[in-house]
Amino acid sequence: MQKSNHSHPVLLDALSSEQRAKLEECQALIKYHFKDLGFLLRALTHSSSANHKLLSNERLEFLGDSIMGACICEFLFHRFPSLMEGELTKIKSIVVSGDTCAKTSQRMGLDDFIIVGKGMANSSTPPSLLADLFESIVAAIFLDGGWEAAKTFVLEHMRRQVEKAVETNHESNFKSQLQHLVQKELGIAPTYELLNETGPDHKKSFLVAIKLGEQVFTAAWGKNKKQAEQRAASNALAEMQNETAPFADTQPEFDN
Repeated sequence: MQKSNHSHPVLLDALSSEQRAKLEECQALIKYHFKDLGFLLRALTHSSSANHKLLSNERLEFLGDSIMGACICEFLFHRFPSLMEGELTKIKSIVVSGDTCAKTSQRMGLDDFIIVGKGMANSSTPPSLLADLFESIVAAIFLDGGWEAAKTFVLEHMRRQVEKAVETNHESNFKSQLQHLVQKELGIAPTYELLNETGPDHKKSFLVAIKLGEQVFTAAWGKNKKQAEQRAASNALAEMQNETAPFADTQPEFDN
């Protein structure tokens, strides 16, 4: 893969030790080590701090948006075989929206690494810039490490958003999917175990885990028993496919 047309050879040479340390910190955060740090530097550089827009992350944002969409589409296609095209399209549009990307960047703490001009340095980072930043990093990882590296990054941070979009907007019955799968492959039924409940009577939270024989899957919290069981089933389905459990919460905390 030719990289000379994409990286920042001159700017990299001019980086201070403190700036290089910041790039190392960012790589640790995103769990990807770049072979060519120029890709990461460009992904973090907003046009307000670049001498020319071609040296900013604008082109990477364009590429990253498409790569992220393809990653989500592939995941949806295989993970939810019963959903039709219209449903898949709607879920994808929710997950790859600017709002979701911005919230993901903020949750990860990527706003600590964005490089902006002096006029923006002392103000909070707008959501649109945070969304662009996430997409740019996706593209940078793709250019440096290829499709699998980019997909790993996207799904690491977007899988739970996908599961929530399905659960909230499409009434997907993870319990039915799990029941059908285990009876077909194992000839047994899953057992749902209530492990904990907490909170006042008007706002309780429930922790449920699923057992298949002797195997216990990652437990999930829910704001009612039904939701906790659905999320626990989603965790089990993911782990049976050697994927990360999307609802592996360690405390009863829910998004609005």
